[in-house]
Amino acid sequence: MDEGLLSKRRDDSNGRLTWRVFGEEAKKFGYIAGPMVAVTLSQYLLQVISVMMVGHLGELALSSTAIAISISSVTGFSFILGMSSALETLCGQAYGAKQYKKFGTQTYTAIFSLLIVCIPLSVLWKYTKNILIITGQSPSIAHEAGRFITWLIPSLFAYATLQPLVRYFQMQSMLYPMLISSILALCMHIPLCWALVYKTGLANIGAAISMDVAMWLNAIFLFFYMKYAPSCEKTRAPITVEVLHYVKEFFTYAIPSAIMICLEWWSYEFLILLSGLLPNPELETSVLSVCLNTIATLYAIAYGFGAGISTRVSNELGAGNPQGARVAVYVVLIIAIVETSIVSTSVFFSRRVFGYIFTNEKEVVDYVTRMAPLLCLNILMDSLQGTLSGVARGVGWQHLGAYINLAAFYLAGIPVAAFLGFWTSLRGVGLWIGILVGASIQLTLLSVVTICTNYEKQATKVRERLFKEESPIERLM
Repeated sequence: MDEGLLSKRRDDSNGRLTWRVFGEEAKKFGYIAGPMVAVTLSQYLLQVISVMMVGHLGELALSSTAIAISISSVTGFSFILGMSSALETLCGQAYGAKQYKKFGTQTYTAIFSLLIVCIPLSVLWKYTKNILIITGQSPSIAHEAGRFITWLIPSLFAYATLQPLVRYFQMQSMLYPMLISSILALCMHIPLCWALVYKTGLANIGAAISMDVAMWLNAIFLFFYMKYAPSCEKTRAPITVEVLHYVKEFFTYAIPSAIMICLEWWSYEFLILLSGLLPNPELETSVLSVCLNTIATLYAIAYGFGAGISTRVSNELGAGNPQGARVAVYVVLIIAIVETSIVSTSVFFSRRVFGYIFTNEKEVVDYVTRMAPLLCLNILMDSLQGTLSGVARGVGWQHLGAYINLAAFYLAGIPVAAFLGFWTSLRGVGLWIGILVGASIQLTLLSVVTICTNYEKQATKVRERLFKEESPIERLM
């Protein structure tokens, strides 16, 4: 081993977080997290802009489209996003260990596996109309929502191709191709969606088609960039039967990754459903929807932070540098605390006016103003837990994250929310307090697990797994 590298490892093992070390790590993290925030936000805005365009067609178009996009997020996009997060463990650690061909092959494995998963999901989407009618939804809304989500099925397969490609570029800190691709897709979606919705007679279906086109163009651009760009040469792998070799390993990490993300995602959607059962459901649902949309938009920052730290931790563990992983966690937590303090403070001081972004109804805006302190607490917790969840994906203990989210939200948060919302006079405020209880427990448990993580032991386990599972073909290379 190079003497300079040995010297660096010895210096790193001192474990002191100096200003120089902090600055270097913050620079590495910012280089990943900044673009990832923009990528996440631009992909999320595809849905937001579609709803905004359709919203001017009338109440039926707006309500049916909002329901369809909510269902697609809960039953499809969140699941695919969660499963693809397994690559933050597998590819990130392989890249750190310089197993570049395995890195590329595992990306193909994820695309293949997720496309297979999309088949039963698309069948479920096809029967959305019938499911909504059975659950008591208005037949007219069910019909329009069913049409919209059926036309959205191509987006599901595009998303299953896109998300592994995003992880492919993310885990080797090659951020600008997907940043450019995502922004271009969003810029193209805006005029295309407007034209299809208002100028072709397709109405709300035009928004679904525009989302299909934008997502597929994004995925196709990244795929061809991976296949032909010189910068991707070392991680570019041929498509062979080796893809099937890693399917079992992918699902081992993908399923708990999906459960971990979906359990939290679904808890907030369940909160909206509960608000519809309260007295004056129009007001309660409107207020919680404003809060949820605010949280979802700002979560792009937290998710970008999580992506940054998962990349740094997995790369360092794969490289056999546990101290580097530990320092990365310390630095990112400090940055996350500063960032979320600024954002939550800004939301608090603008609490009397930011509700007007979503509505002109003074009653709703006043209610949002009352909810703002709780919203600020949620923003604080979201940023920190998003960062710690990234640590979980980088280390590879998604199964612990799944158990934590199950206990925090479904054994504590939602029951408390239901009790405060329906058996006290707090109503919508009580529902949000309940979800805050769940978020508090989630953050506490994630913090305990992160503090107790033995990075030296994890680095050893990662190296053993990577080289033990090295395929016969790789051994001959």
